Amino acid sequence: GGELGGNMERFVVRRARSPQRPRSARPQPPALRQAPIEALRRVVVVEDIKRWKSMLELPGQPKENLIEALEELKKKIPSKEVLLSTKIGHTVNKMRKHSDHDVASLAKDVYTQWRTFIKNHSNRPSIEVRSDPKTEAFRKNARKLLCEALDLEIDHPLAENIEREAFHLSSRLISTPYRRTVRALVFSLKHKPEIRAEVKTGTLTVPAFVQSHKK
Repeated sequence: GGELGGNMERFVVRRARSPQRPRSARPQPPALRQAPIEALRRVVVVEDIKRWKSMLELPGQPKENLIEALEELKKKIPSKEVLLSTKIGHTVNKMRKHSDHDVASLAKDVYTQWRTFIKNHSNRPSIEVRSDPKTEAFRKNARKLLCEALDLEIDHPLAENIEREAFHLSSRLISTPYRRTVRALVFSLKHKPEIRAEVKTGTLTVPAFVQSHKK
C-alpha cells in the first residue's frame, strides 16, 4: 500500500515533464488508470521477491513466516523475466511438496495463479523496480559482515535473510537508520554468543531479531 508508493518514487524513471501540464496533475501511467488492482499486482519490486524467497528457503523457518511470504507473493504477478532472474517460481514450486498442508496448498495456489496469468498475458510487461549498483555493493558488504559475525561461510542464506529484513525495515533505503541497524546487528552477533546461538538455531526468528535492533 502506502509504503510501496513512497519508496517506488525514487526508482521510477522520470520522463521530462511537458511544459503545458500543470505540476499538480501528475499523470498516472495508463496501466494504473485502466485496471488499478491488476496493475498494482504487476508492479513487482524485485527486492521484495528476493526477500520472500530467502524467507521461504531458510531452513527451520516457522510456519507463520512461510504463510506470510506466500500470502505476499500471492498479491503479486512477476513477469517471466523476474521469474527467471530470481528463480522464485522454482522456490514456490518446491513448497508445494511441503509437509505442512496449509503451506503446500497456499504454494500451489500461488504457483497456479502465476502460471495461468503468464500463459494468458505473456506479452504484457510488468513494471519492475530494481536498486542501483551502489546500493547493491553496499548491501553485499553488509551481508559479508553479518556472515563473519555469525561465523558462517560467505553468502550464507541466514545472513542474506537478516540483511534483506533490515533493508526492508529501513524502507528499502541505504540510509543512516539502515547503516546503524546493520552495525547493531553485527555487534550483537559478534559479542553476544547467546543471541548468536539463538539466531543460528532459529529460536530467535530473523524478523524478531532485526526488529529488536531497528534504529
